[in-house]
Amino acid sequence: MSDQDLQVKVIAELKTVMDPDLHKDIVSLGFVKNMNVEDGKVKFQVELTTPACPVKEQLKTECETKVGAIKGVKSVDVEMTAVVRAAEHSQPILTDVKNIIAVASGKGGVGKSTVSANLAMALQMSGAKVGLMDADIYGPSIPQMLGIPISPPKGGADNKFYPHEQYGLKVVSAAFLQKEGQPLMLRGPMLGGIIQQFLQNVEWGELDYLVIDLPPGTGDVQLTLTQRAPLSGAVVVTTPQEVSLIDAAKGVRMFETVKVPLLGIVENMSHFICDGCDKKHYIFKSGGGNALAEKFKIPFLTEIPLMGGVVDGGDKGVPVIMSDPTSPATKAYKELAGQVAAQLSIIHANKDKPASSFELAWEG
Repeated sequence: MSDQDLQVKVIAELKTVMDPDLHKDIVSLGFVKNMNVEDGKVKFQVELTTPACPVKEQLKTECETKVGAIKGVKSVDVEMTAVVRAAEHSQPILTDVKNIIAVASGKGGVGKSTVSANLAMALQMSGAKVGLMDADIYGPSIPQMLGIPISPPKGGADNKFYPHEQYGLKVVSAAFLQKEGQPLMLRGPMLGGIIQQFLQNVEWGELDYLVIDLPPGTGDVQLTLTQRAPLSGAVVVTTPQEVSLIDAAKGVRMFETVKVPLLGIVENMSHFICDGCDKKHYIFKSGGGNALAEKFKIPFLTEIPLMGGVVDGGDKGVPVIMSDPTSPATKAYKELAGQVAAQLSIIHANKDKPASSFELAWEG
């Protein structure tokens, strides 16, 4: 069999390898690149839409198995690569940022900032270029969670300034605009001004993902961002109990109203795992996050356990995903990153892309 005939058979077999999220085969999706067939030795790349793809190893194994079973194939070399797709938007800001992810909660105390920090780290550790914006103006905690000393950002030309960098992340926070320990006392319009600076004056450079840690609730900062930032999608964080779910539902409805795609629900502090018996204890009830996702017909992304290591990581400035790679919490954060990236890829693959901006219309 000639090399050309064998390549035809290889491509035909790869057309049976389906992406479970996009529901198309990897050949039709254009994932198969740089194929070379020589003397029975097959080599090609599979270019995914994100390095955080949750089915990367599954796809690689399926490609190797199916191609290896073709008569005449002596060896198979599959290289998994990724190029993050950019969300489409017409707004003239953050043009070098491919995807902007808002992390929100209806109320405080659900661990939203911890989720934001570990999500950003998980995406960065997968190989993506990631930034993290701490938009919780009154209660900025991201610098503490990442171990970044409070200092003014480095200035650039034309009133621009550069983000701090830590663990491979680019980070901005209102905490860097004030002395350590001092409260930031601002009225509503001034909040919008700070957010506008973060959107227009920060030299982010090229990013695959910008994670924005929103303040709790549905107030000035949230409206400013949803009006002026080309948000690719939003993640809503809740805890399992009803009092949290009520407010989380308001956050979901806010994003629905302003036409920002909902990437899904994260149930934080979902359960406690006993270190003596490995049994899960549902301290704050169970199933609330999943029920909320089903109610609004949006994805349920993951459950994150309540663990001391997560708290220690935030206090010491070393996120648990770095300090304890084998922790169940680390596994959950990596799963979250994969699911978020997958949902963004699904949105990009959808021809009818949801709008990412809006104008307020008041009912008279």
